[in-house]
Amino acid sequence: MSNNNIKENFEKDFHWYQKSAKNGNVNAMFNLADCYYNGEGTEKNLEKAFHWHQKGSIVAMFNSVICYKNENETEKNLKNFFHWFQEIAENEDENAIFNLANCHYNGEGTEKNLEKAFFYSCQKAAENGDESAMFDLANCYYNGEGTGKNLGKAVYWYQKAAENEDESAMYNLAICYHIGEGTEKSLEKAFYWYQKSSENGDENAMFNLANCYYNGEGTVKNLKKAFHWYQKSAEYGCVFAMHILAACYHFGEGAEKSLEKAFYWYQKSAENGNDEAMFDLANCYYNGEGTEKNLEKAFHWYQKSAENGNDKAMFDLANCYKDGEGTEKNLEKAFYWYQKAAECGCELAMYNLAMCYHIGKGIEKSLEKAFYWYKESAKNNNNKAMFNLAICYRDGEGTEKNLEEALYWYQKAAENGDKVAMFNLARHYYSGEGTEKNLEEALYWCQKSAENGNENAMFILACYYQIGKGMEKSLEKAFYWYQKSAENGNDIAMGNLAICYHIGEGTEKSLEKAFYWYQKSAENGCEVAILNLAICYYFGDGTEKSLEKAFYWFHKSAENGNDKAMFILANCYHIGEGMEKSLEKAFYWYQKSAENDNNKAMLKLAYHYYKGVGTEKNLEKAFYWYQKAAENGDEIAMCNLAICHIGEGTEKNLKQAFYWLQKSAENGNEKAMLVLAHCYRYGGEGIGKNLEKAFYWRQKGIESDDASFKNEDELCNECKNPYIDYQWCQQCNSKRFQQDFSKWTSNNKFIDNFIQEAQLNAKNSYEVLEWIPYNKLSCISYHDKGGFSEIHKAIWLDGPIDSWNFNEQQWNRWSLQTGYDVILKILNNSSNINDKFLDEWKHHYNCQKSSFSKLIQIFGITQDPDDRNYMVVMSYAKKGNLRKCLSDIIKLKWQDKLQLLKKIILGLKVIHESNLTHGDFHDGNILMSDDYSELFIIDLGLCKPISEFQGSDKEGNEIYGVLPYMAPEILRNKPYIPASDIYSFSMIMWEFTSGIPPFNHKAHDLQLSLSICEGVRPKIIENTPKCYVDLMKRCWDSNPSNRPTITELEDKISEWIRYTNDYYKFNRNGQDITYVSSFGHIDSGLKTDVREFVTANRTLEQEHTNFSIIQSHLQVCYTSRKLSEILVKDSESLEECIIKN
Repeated sequence: MSNNNIKENFEKDFHWYQKSAKNGNVNAMFNLADCYYNGEGTEKNLEKAFHWHQKGSIVAMFNSVICYKNENETEKNLKNFFHWFQEIAENEDENAIFNLANCHYNGEGTEKNLEKAFFYSCQKAAENGDESAMFDLANCYYNGEGTGKNLGKAVYWYQKAAENEDESAMYNLAICYHIGEGTEKSLEKAFYWYQKSSENGDENAMFNLANCYYNGEGTVKNLKKAFHWYQKSAEYGCVFAMHILAACYHFGEGAEKSLEKAFYWYQKSAENGNDEAMFDLANCYYNGEGTEKNLEKAFHWYQKSAENGNDKAMFDLANCYKDGEGTEKNLEKAFYWYQKAAECGCELAMYNLAMCYHIGKGIEKSLEKAFYWYKESAKNNNNKAMFNLAICYRDGEGTEKNLEEALYWYQKAAENGDKVAMFNLARHYYSGEGTEKNLEEALYWCQKSAENGNENAMFILACYYQIGKGMEKSLEKAFYWYQKSAENGNDIAMGNLAICYHIGEGTEKSLEKAFYWYQKSAENGCEVAILNLAICYYFGDGTEKSLEKAFYWFHKSAENGNDKAMFILANCYHIGEGMEKSLEKAFYWYQKSAENDNNKAMLKLAYHYYKGVGTEKNLEKAFYWYQKAAENGDEIAMCNLAICHIGEGTEKNLKQAFYWLQKSAENGNEKAMLVLAHCYRYGGEGIGKNLEKAFYWRQKGIESDDASFKNEDELCNECKNPYIDYQWCQQCNSKRFQQDFSKWTSNNKFIDNFIQEAQLNAKNSYEVLEWIPYNKLSCISYHDKGGFSEIHKAIWLDGPIDSWNFNEQQWNRWSLQTGYDVILKILNNSSNINDKFLDEWKHHYNCQKSSFSKLIQIFGITQDPDDRNYMVVMSYAKKGNLRKCLSDIIKLKWQDKLQLLKKIILGLKVIHESNLTHGDFHDGNILMSDDYSELFIIDLGLCKPISEFQGSDKEGNEIYGVLPYMAPEILRNKPYIPASDIYSFSMIMWEFTSGIPPFNHKAHDLQLSLSICEGVRPKIIENTPKCYVDLMKRCWDSNPSNRPTITELEDKISEWIRYTNDYYKFNRNGQDITYVSSFGHIDSGLKTDVREFVTANRTLEQEHTNFSIIQSHLQVCYTSRKLSEILVKDSESLEECIIKN
């Protein structure tokens, strides 16, 4: 044996002799004395050797007395024993003092006296230098035994005992310094005495010393030293140190990581009863860390730990029973241990216990108890419990429904990092459930959820970036989040990502990548992607063209209930594309698609029944499906339904036939327009003769360029030459007009020339002007007042010319039985009118000739015989001006608003293409037809040829108009140009979003004009499509050269109308905003624009069009007036606002 080993054995012997001697073992005292005498296991110390020999001798004598006492405990003998103990105590024998104290304590041989017992047992011995008595005395003071509790004196005697090398006192003294009991807290002193006690062999002190090194308490943090003392303490049998030592090995703290050694010490600690170690040992077996995986042993130690009160072990034991790991599956026992763990405060167990109650797993279902435990777990900061608790409050499960509480717990879970809670919180803020609507907060939490990996939030965030909802529009960011969502498994995002690649939206166009993501999305079951994948195969987009594969995916989509795929599949069978032609299968899929509410399929199905294609002919079913399609807005079906009402598939009903014919025509069907025009011209059963409406529908048909409306084969009855227009021979009619020149006069050569020239050159009845005798007008009454004249309403008894009646040799006219309603615009001070004064009406008439139903029609001129003022006779629009209709327009769908704007644009285009500007363009100078189908521009009083403005600085000219509609350059007294009309049009665009005229809350004065010149514009209304706002802002740009032309406006709005209508043909409910097939391969920006209009329509529906009425300022003025005096006052201020290129 080596010298080191011998030395190590002596040290251990000394350690155990010392422990035993202090515990009163006589033999150990003698052996300890020998160790001090010979220097074995410690330094040689003769004083201590003498001390322990003497101590042993006295104890031996004392024990002899004790033995005799135990055998002769009579009252007389007890008095003798008390006397002997007293004598030995006086000789300062500590054990005698202790026994004397016991006599006082128990009343043996003397009267019972606890104070004397305390004094003799501890104080006397301690004062005589016995370190054990010092320690015991300290304990008496610490615990208040035999005297009053006194922590200060306890620390004093601990200190005295420690200074006398009592390692237990050192340990207790360290604890007092550590926690500040009986003395000021001092981690440094605590560390010192832990170290001293440890060096003297106290395993508990070693453990605490290790903790000091580990935590850096009272010394510099040192994991290696911490590990050293944990190891020493563990080797001396400290169960807690064994556990921590295992953890050090487990995580490599202070020592090289070793799962095997960690396992060893976990096992040692567990076998010594440490429930935490049992739990960690179970984890080692469960995960196969440091040992082979063994679920049975894991279960065993989880059970042992749980039975010892460890709540974590209870939870995992419950999981073992739930999943049948290491034991048989037993849901009842799982529930039992979840409950035990929950009652011990384990928040995970509380959550699982709630789940058990929620779904009835291992216990009878109880939503109330589920709610209780979700709440308890949530209070203990369990995120999942917070989330489920929010759902309970949201849905009223186990408690009353409370959206505010739901919002609160979603918020708590979200703030703790739950990404799904973040997403649901965003939805609450978006919809205003449990709180006020807050789009900013909704977007914040949606973004947070997306950034934390929630694919649904990523998808929604992408949609918002795509349409610019609540944030700046960014197709690049939309693409980024679609990609992230797709990569996280969102099948709809995959489809949208494919669309981005398909049309190059937010990324470079790539048909191959589009195909890839359509395929991924389709394989994940996304219905839209399945259809788009089929289309890719059909056209060969991003892959090799394959009609067979296209057919396969069309079939998949159709079987999944996609009505569009059913319709396309029917077409494929109809023409035999990608499969064998089969009219029967075509009919089958048309029927399936129609039954799924596809309008085009309804029309096709009706046709198949009508003609007996792919099925037996059945007029009743044809009528049924035509009616369904017509009721869904299909203009062809409306026309065919009208034909059915003649008596095919249903009872004859001419009133209904006429109704659907009219509806079809109003929806743009040229065939219906032709038939309707014919019906009105000749009248008949179910419809009265009306030449005006016949002319109107015929002109609408001509505008559609339908060949059916051409007149090559129709000849004049008189000259036998072809009509140049319907029932109109210019050659013959000119002669008739000329023959009548002598029969009338206006008494003004300029007016006579104006009317006569119009009659001689009229190419149709729409271009005819007449001198209308005042006595041919009846029921004349005041109607309204314009900026510069009064307007009266009247009935024209004859009515406007339509065509020549050869049989009766007179003009066919539009008059009804009661005459024809007209408007009379009085030309003030016009008794001596000159040619210049007629310019407005010449401009109006020339524009009227250039188009149909764009400007209000003028029929001629009359004269008031009393004041000699001339009056222009015009068509009467019952709805009045556009301003009066704004409250109705604001409620229209966006596609209908755009249609009205386009009609205004087309009217303005006629003026601009005539090289004119309107000069006073506002909502009061636009009239609305009865059914909102037509808009008419009026009052070209300030209209002038552009050439008249060129080269003019307009100095000295008067400024007229309605201030809010006037462009900044006009307010600065600059020439009027077409771009000035475009600015005025922007104000009308804004009215269509607000329902009120611009700047109705401000005085229309110099300050407003200055503000306009400085760039102030009406406030953008919330939920207005961004593309529309962008165009409107271009139109009201302060720099005229930045404004779009009238043609650009027409093209852009026509595009919006076309593709928005196409969208709704495919998606009548407006819900599928991701669908791409209905758009074809259109520009990505235009596709986004359409999506914005669809979204705005949905918002309009949700808001129920409840628009508030805003009180107008008292100094507003929406009639044209002279503004020169207002503006010229401070022309210098206006000039300062000039925009420079």
